[in-house]
Amino acid sequence: MPNDTSAVIDDDMFTPSVIADPYTYYGRLREIDPVHWNDLHKVWVVTGYDDITWLTRHPDLFSSAVPAKDPLPPYPPIDEHDRDEYEYVQRGQSDRMVTRDRPSHRAMRGALHDFFTPAASERWRPMIRDIIDHLLDGAAEAKRMDVIADFAVPLPLHVIFEVMAIPEDDRPYVRSVAAKLLVGPRVSGSRMREIAAAMRSINEYMAPLVDRRAIDPGEDLVSLIAVAEAEGLYTRSEALQNLGHLVVAGHETSANLIANGLLAFIRNPDQWELLRTDPDRLAASATEECLRYDPAVKSIERIANEQVELRGRTIGALERIRWFIASANRDPDRFHEPDTFDITRNPNPHLSFGHGIHLCLGAAIARIEGQEALKALADRCTSLQLACDDLEYVPAAHLRALRRLEVSWS
Repeated sequence: MPNDTSAVIDDDMFTPSVIADPYTYYGRLREIDPVHWNDLHKVWVVTGYDDITWLTRHPDLFSSAVPAKDPLPPYPPIDEHDRDEYEYVQRGQSDRMVTRDRPSHRAMRGALHDFFTPAASERWRPMIRDIIDHLLDGAAEAKRMDVIADFAVPLPLHVIFEVMAIPEDDRPYVRSVAAKLLVGPRVSGSRMREIAAAMRSINEYMAPLVDRRAIDPGEDLVSLIAVAEAEGLYTRSEALQNLGHLVVAGHETSANLIANGLLAFIRNPDQWELLRTDPDRLAASATEECLRYDPAVKSIERIANEQVELRGRTIGALERIRWFIASANRDPDRFHEPDTFDITRNPNPHLSFGHGIHLCLGAAIARIEGQEALKALADRCTSLQLACDDLEYVPAAHLRALRRLEVSWS
């Protein structure tokens, strides 16, 4: 398992320097050992664009059912007396479509596919514009905000609440529960207690809502899953777990896209000036470049179904594989000047929404949120500046998430 680079690579993926700057660390791995065995965390780290696209095209070899199949203990380690909570979380996560393989994945995703197509998602664009205007009107006088708390999180949360038709009076509670999953501890030994408690709270809230929608369905996402459960396409646990996951995933990645994108513009003011020359024309390509340059999701994990040879390495059956989108999106073999933030980049085949059968279900809505947010801010703000240089990222291997981003504008 160990290889000749083990002496020159620090396998700790959670050091402050790696969390703050994953591109240098994973870029170095891509150059010297693109299929690297991380002995500390017992996981294969894959960093090259071509290798990752190959992996995504072979779901038969690389399973998404990591919670159900992984024979190893969690990493980072958890407190031993939280073993029951860990098992509860694993069982729940195993019922989500993102951790399912064919054929159950195809059936679960197929029930929702038409709801999330690009054409169907366009119906939400006017509502998204209204939410953005409302949020920015609230910050207009101060000309200053914490992008995370005041804009990037509330925007997609409002959207997912509308898409799910969550009653207005219930939204503060659902938001508070979702926040525990969104910004809760990712590496602490006690993290399973918080995650399990939040999962239980989401399930307890969603269960009666699903029951009501099954009897009187609307055109919302909860109704769609309630009907799918009634038709036998979902079990009760699958229905609840996927709804809870959609609440979090429906705003977590969009929030990171907006915050990371705005930080890239602040650090590249020439690109902000370019966007402002024609926001309607450039917002789409700018959103794609934000997705490529500093993606909301850094990595995705799979588990090998059988022994596989890749670049001279032997990946054993039931060994973990984590591929790093953040590295693939900066691969110089695929992107010209990959470390340059260029909102006119074309083509831009980034992997930020994944690839293959697990392509992000909500990608179209996330794109609309990013496009409309950039257009509105470009229309309102001549320039953007950091109001506080103290940037801190959530210590996670899979997310690229700022805890706060205070900006001001003229």
